[in-house]
Amino acid sequence: MYMKTKVFSLAVFLCFAFAASAQEYQPQVGYSTETGAKANFKKNKAGDNWFFSLAGGGAMLIGDDNDKAKIGDRLNINPQIAFGKWFKPYFGFRVQLTGGPLVGYDADRGEKLFKQKNNYVGAHADLLFDVTNLLTPYNEARVFRLIPWIGMGYAQRFKNQDISRTETPTFNSGILTAFRLSKRIDLNVELQGSLLNEDFNRIYKYHLTDFIAQGTVGLTFKLGKSDFEVIESMDYALLNDLNNQINTLRSANDELSKRPQSCPDCPQVVPATIVNNYAENVVYFRLNSSKIDNNQQINIYNTAQFMKENKAPIKVIGYADKKTGTSAYNLSLSEKRARTVAKELIEKYGISSDQITIEWKGSDVQPFSENNWNRVVIMTAEK
Repeated sequence: MYMKTKVFSLAVFLCFAFAASAQEYQPQVGYSTETGAKANFKKNKAGDNWFFSLAGGGAMLIGDDNDKAKIGDRLNINPQIAFGKWFKPYFGFRVQLTGGPLVGYDADRGEKLFKQKNNYVGAHADLLFDVTNLLTPYNEARVFRLIPWIGMGYAQRFKNQDISRTETPTFNSGILTAFRLSKRIDLNVELQGSLLNEDFNRIYKYHLTDFIAQGTVGLTFKLGKSDFEVIESMDYALLNDLNNQINTLRSANDELSKRPQSCPDCPQVVPATIVNNYAENVVYFRLNSSKIDNNQQINIYNTAQFMKENKAPIKVIGYADKKTGTSAYNLSLSEKRARTVAKELIEKYGISSDQITIEWKGSDVQPFSENNWNRVVIMTAEK
């Protein structure tokens, strides 16, 4: 009867541990171990990950007779201001306002070029794609990021000289490069172009469109929380192992329920002399963690009981999985895991440190063929 109760209690404990493990996660803040496209990011609050940018540089109108003028005569000062938000490390949105003087040329008035002095303003809404964080592991502290973008907007050229005002929808695209100066500030270098209607400058040369090319340098200031958190995927190998343990215990409990409550006529069994005792228990860890989960305490408890009953020495060996982290980092992580388990045996279960030998193998040695299973400490005892 005691055995049945013990088995049932252990099954209930494992069920609880299984449920608890399915609800817990340890976020990676500001980085991911997988590419951004494969990582799962926690949705930030509405006020997080906003930014605004101030920039300035040069702009040039391309089209009509502008190519007949010198490059230096075609350049114009181009200030910019933008405001936006990153929804994920690799996807964002912004609105940019730009404008200033915009020189054009017309060769229809004899052989001499006629200089057209324009002033304009434009605004466009853009979708930003950070390909660096998309195709490589996300890292908030990364020094350089490449961000292509596309957008649509509106531009207006103001009335000037004898030429009336014009307005046009625009199609915009460009490449933004971000250089990290600090947690809150980036240096930006940006190249972009805007397609306009042919009549934007009131000069008609049978081109399909006019075009504005721009190059700027500026600063981006980050507002609110600037980093993202990665939600670690469930360790399904660990959950399946726990589930198998529960099913095994259920089967054992069903078998015990078929046996009689007592066996008064059975002869007394003389305990056999134990010549060699052997035990092996495993403690699983989460990704990049040396903290012992509650659902792993049963394995440490069983090992401690074995050591007390048999006065057996134990070897505690730490490992790390091969697919994440460098070899040097994983060696250090496996040492932390092994020492954490040894400390638990000593301080919580009263095992003498003289009975424990600690080793760590890092990721150079993989005891299991399944990568995730190698985030473990294996406890072995022999007498």
